[in-house]
Order: sequence, then C-alpha cells, then structure tokens
Amino acid sequence: MNSTGSRITRRGAAVLCSAAMTLALGGSGAGAQPAEYRNPISKTFADTFADPAIIRAKDGYWYAYGTSDPLTEGENDYHLLPTARSDDLVSWDYVGDAFDDDNAPVWMDVPEMWAPEIRYFNGRYYLYYVVTETTVTEGEFDSAIGVATAPTPVGPWTDSGEPLVGPRPGDSADPDDFKWTFDPALVTDERGHRYLYYGSYYGGIFATRLAQSGLRIVGKPTQVAINDRYEGAYVVHRKGHYYLFASSTNCCAGPTTGYSVFVGRANDPLGPFVDKQGNSMTESRVGGSVVVTPNGNAWIGTGHNSIVTDLAGQDWFVYHAIDRSDPFLDEPFGVNQRPMLMDRLDWRGGWPKVRAGRWASETPRPAPDTTWEEGSEFNQDRSLAGQWAGSGGPWRLLDRDSGGFVRRGSTSCDTSYLVSRNQAPGYVRAEADVRLRPGDGPRGRVGLVAAYRGPGRHLAVYLDAGRGFVTEVLQGNTGSTTGSSLPKGFRFEGWHHIALEVRGRRASVEVTDARLFDPVAEHSFRLPRSFATRGSVGVAAACRAADADNVGATRLYRSIGKRPQRPAVGERLPAFSDAFNGSEIEGAWSWIRSPAATQSGGKLVFPAQDADLFEDNNTASVLVRPAPLGRYTVQTKLAINLGKDTDRSFEQGGLVIYDGDDRYIKLVHVAIFNTRQTEYAKEIPFAGGVSYGGMNIGTPGRETWLRISHRVDQDNGEHEYRAATSRNGRAWTWGGTWTMPPDARPQLGLVSMGGDGSTSRFEYFKVKRP
Repeated sequence: MNSTGSRITRRGAAVLCSAAMTLALGGSGAGAQPAEYRNPISKTFADTFADPAIIRAKDGYWYAYGTSDPLTEGENDYHLLPTARSDDLVSWDYVGDAFDDDNAPVWMDVPEMWAPEIRYFNGRYYLYYVVTETTVTEGEFDSAIGVATAPTPVGPWTDSGEPLVGPRPGDSADPDDFKWTFDPALVTDERGHRYLYYGSYYGGIFATRLAQSGLRIVGKPTQVAINDRYEGAYVVHRKGHYYLFASSTNCCAGPTTGYSVFVGRANDPLGPFVDKQGNSMTESRVGGSVVVTPNGNAWIGTGHNSIVTDLAGQDWFVYHAIDRSDPFLDEPFGVNQRPMLMDRLDWRGGWPKVRAGRWASETPRPAPDTTWEEGSEFNQDRSLAGQWAGSGGPWRLLDRDSGGFVRRGSTSCDTSYLVSRNQAPGYVRAEADVRLRPGDGPRGRVGLVAAYRGPGRHLAVYLDAGRGFVTEVLQGNTGSTTGSSLPKGFRFEGWHHIALEVRGRRASVEVTDARLFDPVAEHSFRLPRSFATRGSVGVAAACRAADADNVGATRLYRSIGKRPQRPAVGERLPAFSDAFNGSEIEGAWSWIRSPAATQSGGKLVFPAQDADLFEDNNTASVLVRPAPLGRYTVQTKLAINLGKDTDRSFEQGGLVIYDGDDRYIKLVHVAIFNTRQTEYAKEIPFAGGVSYGGMNIGTPGRETWLRISHRVDQDNGEHEYRAATSRNGRAWTWGGTWTMPPDARPQLGLVSMGGDGSTSRFEYFKVKRP
C-alpha cells in the first residue's frame, strides 16, 4: 500500500499504445536467458515499484503491475498502476500505466490507486486495485476495491463502473471513519469458484465469493485474518491446501521498516488459516509462520508479495523491499523507495520460505529458468517445419489473438499430434496453453503431450469435452487412462494452461487459468518402471478443431538442500545473568530514570508503566546492565497478564538492547488493540528526526520466552541482533535481524511500559555464549 498523494499523467497512455503494437515481437522461451541476477530487479526501469503483482501472459512475456508512485527519483509524476514487461524475469521495461485521465474510474475522487492484482480468465485480463478515496461517500479515505478488464496485459483497461467492494464504515459514528478496504487478491478453487480477499490493519482481512464473471460479489464476507496484524493478502492453492500470505507491521517506516510476510494454510479458501504450529491467524494471540523478514543485509521492509513459476517449475517470490542506506525516493520521510525484488521460494514439509529461510538476497543469484530446451510461443515463427513435426492431421501457424499460436482445423476423431523434432529431458516440466474451438455436443479433446516417441508411446494430458480431465500413459500395446471431472461450467473454448512435471517415476499434472496457483484440476501418479520419460513435447487434439500456444519443456528444477543454520546459543555466562533469587536487585543492574521493579518469589516484578520509549516520548524506566563482548544470546522468560481479545494498547514487556532513548532494539510481548503479538522493534536517529519501526516474530503465550542473539559482521563491523520467541522454551521461532553501527556500545535490559494495568514477571535473565 501507499499513503502519498498523486496526480494522473498522460505519459503512460502513449507508452501503452506503443507496447500493445509490439506484443507479437517474441516471448520468454525464445531467447537466451541470463545466468545470474541481482536485486532489485526493477532497477532497469524504476527506483521504486511497490506491491508488485505478476503474471505470465498468453504472449509469453511476464508482466508486473505496481502501486501508484513516481517511478524514479526527482520525477514527481504519480503513475496510476505502472506496468512493466520482461522476457526473463530479470530485465524489465516500463510499458505504460494502466490508467490516465481518459479511462480512470469515474467513481475515483482522488487519483491514487494501490496494490494491484492481476488475473486471466474468461478470455480477458482482470486488474483489481485499491482506490483510496471515492465519490461513493462524502467522507475522506473511504477506500474501495475496483476491477478493470482488458484484451491484452497492457490494456486498454476498462473499469467496471463501480466499486467491487465499496467503502465500509468504521467502528465509530464519525462520517470520515472507514475500514481499510485495501489489497485485493484472488484465488479459484477446484470447483471453479472464485474468491476475493481484501482488507488491512483496520478491520482485518476478509474473503468472499465472486461471480464467475469476476465483476460481482455473490458471497458474504468471512474474516480470515485478525485486525491490526496483517495486510497485503496473496493466496495460492497448492497440493490440497490454500496458503494465505500476508504482510505485517508498517510498510513504510524508512530506515526502520520491518515489514515482513507470514503465512497460514487451510483446507478451504475461507479458512481457518493456521500456521505451522497450529496457531490461527484470526486469534487474539495471532499466528503466522515467517516467509520472509529482514535478515541483516541491505534489504529491510521485505513484503507485499506475488508468486510466479518459471519454466522449470521453480517458484519465485516477487516482493518489494527498502535499501536501508537509501530508504526514501527523494526527501527524508517522504515517499518510501520500495523497488521490486525476486528470490527463490522453497517449500519444505508443505511450508514456504524465501531461500529456505535465508530471505532476501543482495548478491548475485542463479536466475530463473525462462528458456525452454524444446518449445515455442509461436510469436516469431514463420513456419512449423523446422522445429515441429505433425502426424494424424495438419496443424497451422496463426498470427493473431495472443501474438501467435497453432491451430488444428480438422474435426476428425483421428488424433492429430504436433511435437518437437528433438527430445526433451526425462526429468521435465512441460506445459501448454490449449483450447477447443466452438463445436456441437460433448465431443473433442485437446491436450499436452510429453515423452513422445510415437502415437502409441507417450504421456498425454487432455481437456476432454466428454470426459473431463484425462491422463493417458501409452506404451505400445499397453497403457493406462485415468479421468476426473472438471468444474461445472468449465469453458473448453477458453484458454487454459496445462503443466506436467516428471521427476523419476513420479508425475503430476495441473490445469489452471494462467499459471497462478489456483488449479481447477490436479492429478499425481507413478509411471511404470519400463516407461521411457525422455521424448518430444507437443500437443494433440481429436474430434474438434483446437488451438495451442506456449508449448514447451525444460529440465525440471532441483530441490534445495538444508535450511540455514540458526544461531548457536551455548552456555550461560554467570557474570552477565540473573536468576532474580534475592530480595534486592543486584548491583550489576542500573536504572535509566526512576526504579520501577522489585524482586519477589524468584522473579523480577515490573508493573507496566504509563510511559514509553517512542519517538519524542522517552519516559519509561529501563533496567540495564553491561553486555559481554563478542557473540552472545540474551534470553528471558516472561509472563505478562495481558489476557486476550480486549483492547490493552500498548502494554508490553520484554528485552531491550539499549544505546540511548533514540537508539535501541526491543523484543516485547505487546497488546496492540485486541491482538497480542511479539514485536521486534528498532528506533534510531535519522535525518534530524527519529525513525521507529518493528517486525513480528512468533505467537506469544501466557508465558513467552524471548531471545536475542548477537554477532558482529566481519565484513562491515556492524552489530547484528536476531530475535526468537517460544511458547514452551524448547521450540523456537527465529525471526528477523536488526543492526547497530560498529561504534555502538549498548547495554542489555528489560522494560515494562506502554500503559498501566498489567505486570511483567521475568523469571530469569540469561546471557549465553556458544
């Protein structure tokens, strides 16, 4: 999301027209791909490109859409959903803005649009977005969700004429009080039902059914994530689960932005979504498993994601982040500079993590696989004769619709094949976009063919108008056929994507609208030991005219290895630790401001103060003691009686790394309105002011263990502090990293503040060294 003003420019419309005329120039599978890339990937066209949404279009290119901002430093023109295009996911070109004065929504009052979501179905592209202020009400900041459609990924876009989700009144009677209707996301379930997700901190995230047209709400909203914790929803359907990715904390706190992405999964698109430990994303003690969070390198504010799959089947996490050395586009505390990043998304045990838990990369990394070993988008081809071979009936090359595609014009029920002359690998991902031409009755089929060694020896996946979703494994005189239903009302005449992956004897297939993690059909099976998996790739059709596009195959991606090592904790250092056994606080401790805690019953009892450490409010008492040199981990066990569900803002207790009132790091169990969260926050002096921001770690409990692990970066001398939390002292959730400069000499301490009414009870204070 974004919170800056904007104005419409006409520059984008001219570029859009130019881009639309060049759609047939080629596609991603045709050229050489880069071996490496380096973040940010938007640097070829923009300094900032926030909230990216991404799709591989029917022309074979990838397209990305961003929030309304100036694209470059010093530009000052706000682009209404700027659009970029790439043939390799690494080098991107700006191709215009989705909207200008001529086609902007008539119900938009202030020209500011955020957080686009892109989809393809019903033969058209659908762009969903936030309008921050509308003409629907007379109030201010009455945000709403809109939708526009277009025949191509660069438009021309036509708004539906009214909000899809209108402004929602807030909890007060104030006419300017509206819940935050932000950040649309879509998913289609296996029944073909579409769901829209929307919402943010004020009000929470909701999901509701969409009409098949994608232009109208038909269901009642269901809350899927609690208020005051998440925004930026993105949902995928993978291997029987729905995954809700959502971003947390302030997106735009400049050099202290801790924005991060968490995930929960469910068996139903309406939830309930729970994290890896079983904690719900709608509970007061809110759950969520870390997907990406700042890791101590240049990139902070790592959030608001989309996901895309390369041609080898590897998933890639596309998101924005902030370079902590250059956090603002122009003047300090103005527009946050949030370029687009991309990193590998790895799935381990059914749970996703960016780079297996290493998170954002800042050094060169292997690039996505965007070139087929065998295949074509048919955009530059002048003939099929050189690369392709046919049998059973002719296929011909056409140059229209999605740039270029092939058509089988015959309605004969003899199967017609179009296959590559060369063989693809045995460990393979093969894919194709296919559709049947209009015809009479439940006849006709079209599909993807792989491991092709002849009409009687291959693997085929068909969309069959009479039988549904059909998989065939043929071995000469033997073979097997399996079939399953497709959603009611499935449009065989519309483009659908079929993907097949073969790894050894294991094979899996799925059917989607546009490669965006919402399969309407899936099937996994084992191939016979005698089946030869190496062969040609292509398409086949029978009993009706059919079209195919973007047909190709390449070697399947390789799974990643072990996850990164977590910090070693080691043994307790007695001189720096305290069991709070005595009646008096020991002499190694000292107070910043007035003493505010006592020792009793083997615990440090620290009533929460109606005071704080926050920007210019530095009134809280801090109990501190010296820190050891070198590596160490500081840990405490905390019980703070915050309860659940009620508004106890912002009572908190926990650890602090204290180098002054305006330079500290804290890890606390905190009440944020009706939620209970662990917050890992940082405050620093910046540009004549103070910058504060936080990130979340794990779910708190009645008792919460808090841990901060320190090391010194040997390359730059910075102090790195990584946080972890636990609900039992055994299973730890390791989160993000904050840094302090090399000359920092912080003390270690405890705080209990943010409002009176609760009491923090610390059972011990341990400092350990590996």
